[in-house]
Formats: sequence, structure tokens, C-alpha cells
Amino acid sequence: MAGVEEIRAGIAMANEKCNASVAALQQAAQALEEAQQILGQVTAGSTQPEVTQAHGLLAEAVQGITGQQSTIEAAVSSAESYSARL
Repeated sequence: MAGVEEIRAGIAMANEKCNASVAALQQAAQALEEAQQILGQVTAGSTQPEVTQAHGLLAEAVQGITGQQSTIEAAVSSAESYSARL
């Protein structure tokens, strides 16, 4: 079994990876929001169902990313709590 310091170091490394993932997800969400804005600009006034669907799907993707960020942040918090108790 690993020693306490080794466990803490591993948790810290895992948390760094998680934090990098959250940052990457934030960039992805921003890019999707920009795409949605551009789509809105070029399709303004359109009543075609595909346009409405595309807008809805992009909004859903952004919302999903936001949810995943929250999940990852909760995992980091849990791991930090465990590490602090060691």
C-alpha cells in the first residue's frame, strides 16, 4: 500500500489533470457560444426547423459542458477532502 505522501501526491496530480480538463471544457463552451452567436446572426429571421434545431442543440451542448465542469469540480473537492484527512 502507498504511503500518505505518495497518496497525496497522486491526488494532487489527478486534481491538476481535472483542473486542466475544466479549463479545456470552458474553452469548448466559449467556442460553442460563439458558434451559436454566429449562427444566430447569419440565420436571423429564418423560420426553418433546422435552424431552430441547431440553436437548441448548441444550447444543449453548452449546458452539458457546464454540467460536466460542475461534476469534475465536485470530484476535485472530494479528493481534496480525502487528502486533507490523511
